[in-house]
Amino acid sequence: MSIVPAAAQVLAVLRYLARQAAPVPAAAISRDVGLPRSTTYHLLDTLTADGFVVHLPEERRYALGVSAFELGSGYSRQAPFQRLARVPLARLVDRTGHNAHLAVLHGREVLYLIEERAPGRAPLVTEVGVRLPAQLTASGRAMLSLLPTAQVRALFPDAEAFVQRTEVGGPRSLTALRARLVEVRRRGYATEEGEVTLGFSSVAAAVTDRADHPVAGVAVTFESGALDEAQREVLAQEVARTARELSRRVGGR
Repeated sequence: MSIVPAAAQVLAVLRYLARQAAPVPAAAISRDVGLPRSTTYHLLDTLTADGFVVHLPEERRYALGVSAFELGSGYSRQAPFQRLARVPLARLVDRTGHNAHLAVLHGREVLYLIEERAPGRAPLVTEVGVRLPAQLTASGRAMLSLLPTAQVRALFPDAEAFVQRTEVGGPRSLTALRARLVEVRRRGYATEEGEVTLGFSSVAAAVTDRADHPVAGVAVTFESGALDEAQREVLAQEVARTARELSRRVGGR
């Protein structure tokens, strides 16, 4: 695959600006992106002319512009991630015979984008558009396990953040959650046992982008007594296989 240097530089600047909490000076962009100052100014002038970057002259800083927002809005309208995930998720259902779903993190909740139901399986709470506490779900734990410690702490600052759904109960403190997430990282997948819906269990793995940031969670849900330990391990590997495929599809490693 051939790379156009100028295009790569433009994308690097836009990605850098998107990661910043506030507008930044051109010198910081030049330094952190690794571009000559003259190149940085030429790129910023071009991006500003097209509305992808806005220049704040009084502050001598730059930020993302309206065109960048429109680009992100177009992504939301076209829902390409859901389109990319639909077929691999359907194949996962075919291979396992259990309901599968795809969720993304939304604050300290997960938001379900896709549910693929296996023939003859009961409907679940994980319908499209439903939100559930991330620390209780297998999908949420898979994604949380790959976030920086400080970000997890910010999402769960106190006891009130640890919402419960059933008497089985999930982690009720940051210490308990961290212990769960360490185990998820060790195994490479996450589980939950009756913490979302009594009598049902789930196994999930994270979909990651090129920076190894979790962008979604793939999960399969089944009746808790339906599978023995060996069968659950096979199921977990199938879920992880689908997550790896989706990671490749979105440009991850």
